[in-house]
Amino acid sequence: MAKAKIINDPIHGFITIPHGLLLNCVEHPWFQRLRRIRQLGVADFVYPGALHTRFHHALGAMHLMGLAIQTLRGKGVKISDNECEAAQAAILLHDIGHGPFSHALEHSFIAGCSHERIGAMLIARMNTEFGGRLAMALEMFEGRYSRRFFHQLISSQLDVDRLDYLKRDSFFTGVIEGGVGSSRILKMLDVVDDELVIEEKGIYSVEAFLNARRIMYWQVYLHKTTVSAEAMLALLMQRARELSIENAGLRLPLSLEPFFSQTINPEKLESTPELLDAYAMLDDFDIWACVKEWLGFPDFVLNLLCKGLLDRKLFKIELGSEPISPERVKACREIIQAGCRLTSEETELLVSTGEVSNAAYVARGGHINILTRNGQIIDIAKASDLSQIDAMQKPVKKFYLCRWNPLPLQP
Repeated sequence: MAKAKIINDPIHGFITIPHGLLLNCVEHPWFQRLRRIRQLGVADFVYPGALHTRFHHALGAMHLMGLAIQTLRGKGVKISDNECEAAQAAILLHDIGHGPFSHALEHSFIAGCSHERIGAMLIARMNTEFGGRLAMALEMFEGRYSRRFFHQLISSQLDVDRLDYLKRDSFFTGVIEGGVGSSRILKMLDVVDDELVIEEKGIYSVEAFLNARRIMYWQVYLHKTTVSAEAMLALLMQRARELSIENAGLRLPLSLEPFFSQTINPEKLESTPELLDAYAMLDDFDIWACVKEWLGFPDFVLNLLCKGLLDRKLFKIELGSEPISPERVKACREIIQAGCRLTSEETELLVSTGEVSNAAYVARGGHINILTRNGQIIDIAKASDLSQIDAMQKPVKKFYLCRWNPLPLQP
């Protein structure tokens, strides 16, 4: 039997990985791959310290799950050892479906498929490999387990996933406003009628958590420089795919060939074991190797994108409250085309638009329920005396124009 491991984590201190199933999951190649996937993608272009990985985060979330279950057991919630192990395994593996650069290239390899769905496929395969020992964990991960609060601990408006990544991302970026009092919130957890609740005396900690999440989205996850770099990454992959389809002589590593030679939908991925195996090998290093390799390829757009990412010469980006008009996009492309003597096809990928959205608390995605001193259960938005909690329920959208800027553009 494997020995237990102790890891010194900069956020939570010493984390113990129990022997048996959990340690086997950590030692699995698909989980070890998370060491090679940055938690925040290209956010280090803005915050140089943001170099932590999905591996760090997954271990931290597993640790917090153990603390949450310890608290609930102390309040009389019956949780078996098998349920405890399954819940920790589920949160440990919750990000295993992420591809290179996490959210930045979420749909660049598998069309219309979230990392959660891919994660469920990988956990199902590991369950078979482990002789069915991950069956309960998979049920909890997918929200099919009979005791609903386990899934709420894994994925909800206030889960151990968010409690870890907010604190961890705040630490590594240096954005101290994003830090959360995870210990206090965990101590306030309880379960009523199979629903996760927060005791009323923890309401201020929850308010601080929601505000920290709002701040982290605008200052880190949706920082305009990060959005620009992510857009360039997506455009680079799009251009490389086009050149590959055109058989233009673009060299592809074996790791990427299956995803450039065909369009893969979720059904095909699930039914083709070798494709799932290939996906489970992809990481950030594959993409950076391609960026360096393609730097010398004789295609202006691909070369420009590669050099821009390597040298941090990013596209200019503008954010506003109104959608970018097609006329504005066309004008920008025409100016670039005329000023740099490019073809219309070349300028197509040098101007892009999109939108970003921030909603710190979306009740329709699962309420944060407060257990009052008189036994009532009410939504945090009604229990809080802060009017801004209501405001946080309304998604704030911003629209962006991201463009190459070889010369000032004023269409």
